[in-house]
Amino acid sequence: MRYFLSLGSNVGQRRKNLARALEALQLAGVTVLKTSSLYQTEPVEGGGPGWFYNLAAEVSAPIDPEEMLDLVKGIERRFGRQPEESGGPRSIDIDILLAEGRVMRSRRLTVPHPRLTRRNFVLVPLAEISPEIDHPVLKKKIKELRAASSDPSVVKKLSRALRYAHFARRPSRIRVAKKNKVGKKMIRKEER
Repeated sequence: MRYFLSLGSNVGQRRKNLARALEALQLAGVTVLKTSSLYQTEPVEGGGPGWFYNLAAEVSAPIDPEEMLDLVKGIERRFGRQPEESGGPRSIDIDILLAEGRVMRSRRLTVPHPRLTRRNFVLVPLAEISPEIDHPVLKKKIKELRAASSDPSVVKKLSRALRYAHFARRPSRIRVAKKNKVGKKMIRKEER
């Protein structure tokens, strides 16, 4: 299933927090298809004193939205985020914005995200990676919602997608299957 996520951080090493969160998603079996540029964004709705770094990501995972919610909340906990009231400083915040055109409302999760259309820190990065995707309730494209946004908060583009820069520096283990002289499969590990 394809998802669009919003990732943000306003505590500690914000850029590194976001890169590590993307890596944690990948290690959990989520395929990161595309990420937006990195943006510095003004806190809104009691988001704390520090400005955020935000990005949007298009990902794919063979799990339903409730399972994806469990996964992202688990990543947030590993980063030290405690279940708390909405708002306040956070080392990592991951929200499910869209889930493959689905509309759902449960006790724990509403998709599309209920405040998606009122937040520039979500709309600007999302419009960068998928301007033509439709909001399944409003039946408008993300680029149209971005153009119609009345959110006055500041969103500054800082750099291109960061996941490539940070992940490329870290060696990773890759399993390579080969047959030896007798025809048995061997597994060896290589450094990238």
